[in-house]
Amino acid sequence: MHQRLRRGLSALAIGVTATIALAACASGGSSSGGSSSDIDKALAKGGTLTYWSWTPSAKDQVAAFEKQYPKVTVKLVNAGTGSDQYTKLQNTVKAGSGAPDVAQVEYYALPQFALSDSLLDLSSYGFGDLKSKFAASTWNSVAMNGKIYGLPQDSGPMALFYNKKVFDKDGIAVPKTWDEYVAAAKKLHQADPNSYIAADSGDAGFTTSMIAQAGGTPFTTKGDKVTVNLADAGTKKWTSTWNQLVEQGLLSKTVGWTDDWYKQLGNGQIATLITGAWMPGNLEASVAAAEGDWRVAPMPTYDGSTAQTANNGGSSEVVMKQSKNQALAAGFLKWLNSSKESTKVFMQSGGFPSATADLNSSAFQEQKPAYFGGQQINKVLVDASKSSDNGFTYLPYQVYANSVYADTVGQSYEKGTSLESGLKAWQDALVKYGKQQGFTVSTK
Repeated sequence: MHQRLRRGLSALAIGVTATIALAACASGGSSSGGSSSDIDKALAKGGTLTYWSWTPSAKDQVAAFEKQYPKVTVKLVNAGTGSDQYTKLQNTVKAGSGAPDVAQVEYYALPQFALSDSLLDLSSYGFGDLKSKFAASTWNSVAMNGKIYGLPQDSGPMALFYNKKVFDKDGIAVPKTWDEYVAAAKKLHQADPNSYIAADSGDAGFTTSMIAQAGGTPFTTKGDKVTVNLADAGTKKWTSTWNQLVEQGLLSKTVGWTDDWYKQLGNGQIATLITGAWMPGNLEASVAAAEGDWRVAPMPTYDGSTAQTANNGGSSEVVMKQSKNQALAAGFLKWLNSSKESTKVFMQSGGFPSATADLNSSAFQEQKPAYFGGQQINKVLVDASKSSDNGFTYLPYQVYANSVYADTVGQSYEKGTSLESGLKAWQDALVKYGKQQGFTVSTK
């Protein structure tokens, strides 16, 4: 997805009641047990589908699909971005009616809908044969517990976006380790008290991605048993670095995706972004004043040698069990995220692909955007995608988890105090909520 829209994802909490999460009694519809041949028949016969998506490429993708399959009509609906859509989608699950045939669902939110038994398992339609088409990290985000709940749309392997003009002015080398990154933060802020290495006022998605890069696995789920351990070794490895930045006032508290944030990215007051591979289009569109200043480098690591990153953001598309034409919906989804015709449209709108053929194409890797000084940034980002699969899993109520982040970990950022206390408060809230929803929750 175009991640400029990610900023509102934690605005609303979505409750997963015990009856939905564990008994799955309100999913509406059922798996048809179809086959790949049923998809061909459905596409030939035609029909009407409803597709919920907020991605900028959706309109053009739908038009291309209808041109190729003129007997099929796809009604595209923007039901809101992230949490706004998920609230409406969850309401259709509870009601047992009103869901679209196909919906865009981000990777972090997918387990919640999978657990409510509201998504169609696409295995019988031959989707398992598509596994080799996708990067391992994104495929593992849609294939869980022996089922295939969707197809990856895009991916967000993280990298270090940095302002070369600022780095050169202050004599800062591109950091390869997190220790070097902290040192760069100190040097830059000493040179200009109004300049910061990065802006981070606390973001749940960023925190979980950074923990993942450090090897943390704070969330595990087995059936109705959930573990929440935000003090595991990987989490502590991350906080040992990030605490230095938070406690020493080396991070800008400017909130992301605001006018001030864009302005400071443009004038050099914010010198780096550690974020997903979907960022280039956002910089080009919203920080035009800094054209030629920015570059992309591998994400710093803890040992400075072995490449390791994590995913940040990204979406899949799913077929809802409520669909009255599941085979046709599966056919549209298969075309949407695995056909060359569709992924070409998606990439033209600035999306970072998840299909390996697109990632490995010379035309993609050899692009030299002027905004980044002619650097072949996609080569760096594609390399990052090869080291972004680290086994990190989300909670089956991650949407709720993200919604209470600001009131817990966010307070550590606000006060400039150790992140451990905020993480402990977040953990306590997640344990309490999980138990209220009928899960057996432990912290070890």
